[in-house]
Amino acid sequence: MDAALYTTRSTAPAGDSAPKRGGRNRREETYGALRHMLLMGEFGVRTRLVEAQLAERLGVSRTPVREALVRLLADGLVERRADGYYAARPNLAELRDLYELRVTVEVRGIARALESDTVAHDARVLEPLRDHWRALRAAMPEPDPGFVLEDEGFHHTLLRSSGNPRLVETLEAVTTRIRPVRMYDYLTADRIERTITEHLDIVEHVLARRLSDALTALREHVGASLDVVEERAARAIARMALHHG
Repeated sequence: MDAALYTTRSTAPAGDSAPKRGGRNRREETYGALRHMLLMGEFGVRTRLVEAQLAERLGVSRTPVREALVRLLADGLVERRADGYYAARPNLAELRDLYELRVTVEVRGIARALESDTVAHDARVLEPLRDHWRALRAAMPEPDPGFVLEDEGFHHTLLRSSGNPRLVETLEAVTTRIRPVRMYDYLTADRIERTITEHLDIVEHVLARRLSDALTALREHVGASLDVVEERAARAIARMALHHG
């Protein structure tokens, strides 16, 4: 029999009633809290995520919990079985295969410009991208798994600037599939800062037509990201195993 939701320290102060905040804020906070718990490996792989128990733990009604679970299913962080929702187990073997495809596609965007005098990145696309990431550096975001969407936006835009829309379509398909595990990449301030610094390094190399340097920087950036994600996802799997019920 699957284990029930096990008891851990509540994220809401003891004795508090449901938060007196607007519905939208409550939904977002509930989603964020559950997403964080899943990324931290707080639920065993055989632990059924019961709406009523989660709602009580978080000090909210069942409605924002139900909505959060639907969103987390779309994120790939939970899976739905016949009897309810469970934490999804990261597949590190598949992750490596998809990262190999990701690297191949992204590198091609720069390599094709290196190989031909008639192919060049579109500065009208890259300059706003550079300015956006400079603004992020000036006002460093807090660590948050949702930062993965900012990261994806950078890589999609960089590749789009190379002028081959089919490459972009392939990359978008890959990043959607690896997103649930890549969320583990953005749980610490140092990783956010490093990502911003490396993105700016890459885009500035491309704008200055230092394409060999850009290619090297991109390879190092994507490879380092995989190492970080694998390490943290493996740690989450270990935590989940401790709570297998």
